[in-house]
Amino acid sequence: MLQTIAVTPFRLYDTMRGQKVAFEPLEPGHVGLYLCGPTTYAPAHIGHAYSAIAFDTVRRALEFLGWRVKYVRNVTDIDDKVIKRANETGEDPLAMSARYAAAYNRDMARFNVRGPDVEPKVTGHIKEIVALIERLVANGYAYVVDGDVYYEVSKFSPYGRLSGQSLEQLRKGARVEVDERKRDAADFALWKSAKPGEPSWDSPWGKGRPGWHIECSAMTVTHLGATFDIHAGGKDLVFPHHENEIAQSQGADGEGTFARYWMHNGFLNFEGVKMSKSLGNVFDCDQIAEAVGGEALRYFCVKHHYRSPVDFEVQVISEGRAPTVRFFSLEAADRELSKFYDTLAKIDQFVQAGDGGDGAVMPEVEKLAPAARESLADDFNAPGVVRELHAGLAIANKLLEESKGIDKQLRRRTLARLGRDLRTMGGSIGILEQEPATYLAERRARLVRIKQIDVAHVAAKIEERAAARAAKDFDRADGIRKELTAIGVALHDMKSGTDWSVED
Repeated sequence: MLQTIAVTPFRLYDTMRGQKVAFEPLEPGHVGLYLCGPTTYAPAHIGHAYSAIAFDTVRRALEFLGWRVKYVRNVTDIDDKVIKRANETGEDPLAMSARYAAAYNRDMARFNVRGPDVEPKVTGHIKEIVALIERLVANGYAYVVDGDVYYEVSKFSPYGRLSGQSLEQLRKGARVEVDERKRDAADFALWKSAKPGEPSWDSPWGKGRPGWHIECSAMTVTHLGATFDIHAGGKDLVFPHHENEIAQSQGADGEGTFARYWMHNGFLNFEGVKMSKSLGNVFDCDQIAEAVGGEALRYFCVKHHYRSPVDFEVQVISEGRAPTVRFFSLEAADRELSKFYDTLAKIDQFVQAGDGGDGAVMPEVEKLAPAARESLADDFNAPGVVRELHAGLAIANKLLEESKGIDKQLRRRTLARLGRDLRTMGGSIGILEQEPATYLAERRARLVRIKQIDVAHVAAKIEERAAARAAKDFDRADGIRKELTAIGVALHDMKSGTDWSVED
């Protein structure tokens, strides 16, 4: 007898169909998800982070809805860009790529992006890539020219279905290498013959290396099967990369195989302009983490639906080799996030273990988590979860500030439930998973560094103020508070003493 798996059904927007559809798994209760990962030839930038955050959020949402997920995210550790950069720096291309891959994972961890279940690399799948190309040649979809192997696009009649364009339209819009040996300008390389000084591997066509597109076709079939559930990536990959993946995989294994659903995250813009190295609006992960902290970027991203464009408000304050940049949108997200952590800290301080028992809580609180679940089941609507988080935050702050007319045990039970639900809902989209004290201390340290506040001076002033209050010199105590306010320091008097934060 098959065991019934309790999962929440969901709908997703499928790029191939051009509409939201109900998800039907190949295996009950399980989702196989593949994401095109980084090409590791340079430090990760905010665009890499956006895609990684978007689909880490999808993964978390699926788990929140009760699904088991096998998440595969590849690393392109050999291709033209890797080789070009290695030649420029004089490094071994594979060693350089491995270094950037490790740095990428460290950077993504800053944004609370969990590592994939499987992280295949191109160089670890040469055997599978060669075998796939051999099937394409045998099936008449690929041809060999002087040790290179090309895919013959005209042989695959559904080509263009994902991007919704005809082959002729795609030919006109595509950037293709001029190569008179190709039968058609739209044909693309599956295998590139060896060149002096480049890494190469043995193949039936001589030494060489894979083309860019073939790698994902080989890695998906290796780790998820010839047919799997969801393929994901940025909108910029729809054509030619994902279009070519479909042609390769179905040419080798038959039409109807490969990904059953396609998901693509929106573009990332700065002041309405697409991110581009040529425009100088590409910011690396170090800049973001040092300016506002990693979780603020994540929170800003999940406030937007993964399919919508994300627009950052930025301003370069000073030019030069290391320009000073203000990320105004992210600073606002950081302030919002700090309010959640501040409230969680207050809840934790107010509610002790077992307080209030397991009885009923205020009815409006009962609705929050189910509403968040409903949002995620509708094409992973993270902004809907953020909406419920803000509703919970408002209730919590009201209960913390007011007690008149509210049953004491009901108040405690409700706050205890809010503390749990805020964390659970936040975790479903990858936020509010730190200890509040840790987050708030790190945030204060970051603002202290940015605003160049003398911590020792602040501590001394707090001691001086405490002495003035003890001596009932309240004018002096108020004067010290004003002095600190003037340099951006806010004081918070509590039963345990006086704490402080940085006004921003």
